[in-house]
Amino acid sequence: MSYVNKVILIGRLGRDPELRYTADGTPVATFTLATTETRKNKDGTKTDRTEWHRVVAWRKLGEVSGEYLKKGRLVYIEGSIQSREFEGRDGVKRKTFEIVASAMKMLGGGGGDDRKAADFHEPADVDFPPEKEEEDDVPL
Repeated sequence: MSYVNKVILIGRLGRDPELRYTADGTPVATFTLATTETRKNKDGTKTDRTEWHRVVAWRKLGEVSGEYLKKGRLVYIEGSIQSREFEGRDGVKRKTFEIVASAMKMLGGGGGDDRKAADFHEPADVDFPPEKEEEDDVPL
């Protein structure tokens, strides 16, 4: 039996990506992405529900994300869900869920550079090293 762990999101960045480098020089960018659904209540009024997603992009995809993405930018992200456990500064163990991006496409406008850009993909056989967690407010 085959298993599938695939996520496709289209949303806006909640903040500029944070680009860092691991000890061996591997680039990694992290950012938050908001997706919003509009629904009608029983009484017919429309309400918005926003979900925040933490996205991690490694290597060339991380560099490109750090260079071109800005807060408010509309972007398509493809990747997989990954969970990680870490110990917070207060000593309490926590678990977080992230989207590990494998492809990204910048969509029309909304913050940042509006120049057209190519699609970016990570090779399918890349092993992503674990990222050291620094406690922050997840989700934003």
